[in-house]
Amino acid sequence: MVLEATMICIDNSEWMRNGDYSPFRIQAQADVVSLICGAKTQSNPENTVGILTMAGKGVRVLATPTSDLGKILSCMHGLEMGGEMNLAAGIQIAQLALKHRQNKNQLQRIIVFGGSPIKYEKKSLEMIGKRLKKNSVALDIVNFGEDEDGKPEKLEALLSSVNNNDSSHIIHVPSGQNALSDVLISTPVFTGDGEGGSGFAAAAGDVSDFDFGVDPNIDPELVLALRVSMEEERARQEAAAKRAAEEATRQEKGEEAEPQSDSQNATMTATEKVTDPMAFALSMNIPGSDSSVGDAEMSEAINGDQDLALALQMSMQDSSKDSSAQSDVSKVLGDQSFMSSILSSLPGVDPNDPNVKDLLASLPGQSESQEKKNEDEQPKDDK
Repeated sequence: MVLEATMICIDNSEWMRNGDYSPFRIQAQADVVSLICGAKTQSNPENTVGILTMAGKGVRVLATPTSDLGKILSCMHGLEMGGEMNLAAGIQIAQLALKHRQNKNQLQRIIVFGGSPIKYEKKSLEMIGKRLKKNSVALDIVNFGEDEDGKPEKLEALLSSVNNNDSSHIIHVPSGQNALSDVLISTPVFTGDGEGGSGFAAAAGDVSDFDFGVDPNIDPELVLALRVSMEEERARQEAAAKRAAEEATRQEKGEEAEPQSDSQNATMTATEKVTDPMAFALSMNIPGSDSSVGDAEMSEAINGDQDLALALQMSMQDSSKDSSAQSDVSKVLGDQSFMSSILSSLPGVDPNDPNVKDLLASLPGQSESQEKKNEDEQPKDDK
C-alpha cells in the first residue's frame, strides 16, 4: 500500500450551480470527494487528505492533510459558491500544504476538479507543472463542465509538463445522466498506480460493502449502536404488523358472530314456542294437561331436588282441590229447589218475587238446566 498525502482542489465557482451533472455540479463534486477521501484513508491508515476551494473571495484551505475522515467530510458541508476558479493559485497553495506535511515519507499528490473556464495561458500552466515535477508532486485532473477557451488543451499541457513515469492522469467527464462518481470509480483517480492503486479501488468498494457504510474495525461501537437500532425498528414494525393482523381477525370474527347470534335467537324463539303451551297449560289449569305436565315436572324435580319436588306436588294438589271445589259449588247453585228452600227460609224474602226468580235464572247451574229443558222441549214440539 502506497503511503501518500493528498490535497483535493474543489471548484466552487458560479458555474457549479448548473445541473448538467446529477444532481448538480457542486453536489456531484462533493460526492466524489467523499469517496476519494474514504478510499485514501481506508487503503492505508497513515494516509492523509486535505481539501481547499479555488473560487470565491480567494483560495481557502478547508482542511490540512489529516487522517481524520470525520473532519474531512464535515468541512464539505455548506460550501459557498461564487466568483471564478483560480487554478494556478489553488495548485500552488496545495503544493505548499503538502510541503509542510508531518510525515515526510508520504508521497505527494494533488487532485484538481476543473468545471469552469480557465483564464490562464498555456505557458503559465506549463511553468506550474514543471515546478510540481521538480518537487515530486503527482497531479490528477478531473475535467468536466465547460470546454471553452481551449480548456482541454490547457489542461493537457499542464499534465504533460508535470507527468513523470505516468504518475499523473487527466480524466475528461462528459455531461449526462450518470453521476460523476460512477464515471470516476474505475479511473486512475481511484485505482491509482500499481499495487497501491488497486488498494484505493478496493477500499472505495469496501465502503459500500460494510453494513451501514461504516467499517466495524474503525468504529465498532457505532456499528453496534446502528445494528441495535435497526433490530429495535424491525421488532417494532413486526409488532405493529401483528397487532394489525389481530385486529383484522377480530373484525372478521365479529362479522361471523352476528349471523350466528341471529340463528341462536331464532332457535330460542322456536324453543320458547314449544315450551310456552306447557307453561300456559300449567298457569291456566287446563284439564288433561295437569296430570301429564305435573308428572313431567315431578320426575324432573325428583331427579334434581327433593324439596322442590315436594313443593310442586303440594301446588298440584291445591290446584286439583280448587277445581273440585268449584265444581261442587256449581252443582249446589244448579239445584233450584235447594236454592228456593234457602231463600224461603230467609226472613223478608219472597221466593215468588220476579227479581228473585230472575236472580235464580241467572245462576250458572240454572242457565245450563234451562238450556237442557229447551233442548228437550224442541223434539216434543217437532213431534
